[in-house]
Amino acid sequence: MPIPDGRNAPLNALRAFEAAARHLSFKNAAQELHVTAGAVSHQVKVLEEYLGLALFRRLTRALELTPEASAMLPKVREGLDNLTEALERVRRRVATCGLTVITPPNFAARWLVPRLARFTNAHPNVELHLASRPGMIDGRDADVREGTGETPVAMVRFGSGRYPGRHVDEVFAARYVPVCSPRLLKGEHALKTPEDLRFHTLLHDDTVTEGGARPSWSDWLEVAGVTDVDATRGPRFSDASLALEAAIEGMGVTLAIKALVRSEMESGRLVVPFDVSSPAAYAYYLVTTEVDADSPAIQAFRQWLLEEAAPELAGAE
Repeated sequence: MPIPDGRNAPLNALRAFEAAARHLSFKNAAQELHVTAGAVSHQVKVLEEYLGLALFRRLTRALELTPEASAMLPKVREGLDNLTEALERVRRRVATCGLTVITPPNFAARWLVPRLARFTNAHPNVELHLASRPGMIDGRDADVREGTGETPVAMVRFGSGRYPGRHVDEVFAARYVPVCSPRLLKGEHALKTPEDLRFHTLLHDDTVTEGGARPSWSDWLEVAGVTDVDATRGPRFSDASLALEAAIEGMGVTLAIKALVRSEMESGRLVVPFDVSSPAAYAYYLVTTEVDADSPAIQAFRQWLLEEAAPELAGAE
């Protein structure tokens, strides 16, 4: 077999040859490739000239492969299959983009997840990976992850909003209200006024309290104008979700971000006995690296998240 002269192998001619060899018919190959039989015949001649040998014996109403063509055909098929697979992998990668979202546990479970189907339905091409980590709260052990360059990372942080070198959007501020089981609104010492808290257990969320990051019971009682309730009594919880579950079970009253317990309020599992709120120094922020900020997946998530949070950001109750 003559050695080719170094020119690139004619890809269209190889496709025409493979189809014609499989069908043993220029006409049937042309129908598959959506061209004319003459075009297939021409491409086969181009390949024969490139190789310097005949690939078909052209018989009356039939084609027959030459020995050289029979030997070459399996590798041609393998090469075309590999090319098709490679192109399909690139096409799928372009069509589907990954996104990792990392948030504080309470935010993920009580605010984000109940809404997340709206994002995935609107953006089916985004392959979402959601993780919840306590390190997304300022004051906890640092847990900041940079983007890998392949999968962008969006972090929702509960903190000060000061994250140098990163793109930062405020999601919504945190205002704390007392919440409890509706059972505590009944009985001998029913919760009717803030002063009635003297008869009930105060549940403390110690997630983060340094520097007024979030109000303590002392802070809230001061806002409510209550002076004769011991703000230090009651069990303490290291996780906000634990304090909320205790409140749902009727164990006592805890302070919670109203935006995060809206679904429990709507279902009747929790109530706000008196709508006196106390602001926190911390808020929720969407944080990304400057590199990741321009990725299509991050932009789609940012737009969706800020639209979902708009009523909270505006202070809607």
